Amino acid sequence: MREIVFDTETTGFDPFSGDRLVEIGCVEVENYLPTGRSYHQHVNPERDMPEGAFRIHGLSAEFLKGFPTFSEIYTGFIDFVGDAKLVAHNASFDMKFINWELSQVGHKEFPIGRAVDTLDIARRKFPGSPNTLDALCKRFSIDNSSRVKHGALLDAELLAEVYLELMGGRQRGFALDEQNKTAAMPHNIKVRDQVFREMRPHEPTEEEVARHMAFVDTLGTEALWVRDKK
Repeated sequence: MREIVFDTETTGFDPFSGDRLVEIGCVEVENYLPTGRSYHQHVNPERDMPEGAFRIHGLSAEFLKGFPTFSEIYTGFIDFVGDAKLVAHNASFDMKFINWELSQVGHKEFPIGRAVDTLDIARRKFPGSPNTLDALCKRFSIDNSSRVKHGALLDAELLAEVYLELMGGRQRGFALDEQNKTAAMPHNIKVRDQVFREMRPHEPTEEEVARHMAFVDTLGTEALWVRDKK
């Protein structure tokens, strides 16, 4: 099962009010395990960077001017994603920005049903507990010490680890991996027929019965198995 765990950074909270996408980070997973393939792209928003957003991700308008616009990079993003499910933390936020940008270049938007929201999964799994990405990293003992500021690729990598734990942990991933390996075994491997063996006898010998009765005699007449026979 191929899925894309992704994250975005933006200039604010609402693309319909002029905010824009500035960074995309994606990590490919199969059966919840990272494959090693990723996609990362900074995007020129063609506008200024609000101070509040800059404090979160540290991406200035001056820095982003050196990168292509979304219209210049979206085909690479679409090709990487393919038809996989899209996994994000607070997915409605990231999907809103991705779909707004896609609509501006005339591309079909992603249906919201294609998204998997890890925040929603975490809230159901741990009701009443903090479920930010940092809190979930702490809960699952995932090292996020390099997360000084938000970064789309780093956050996607951390989220891929969190997602694996939310879906049952690494042992589940290993089990699925072993199933795949078994299914992919060459057909020319011969499997030996199981050899049927008769059950081993467990009937006591006459000597064992005699020793047992001698032992019972030492218990006196109050023993239940002796009393019941009287």
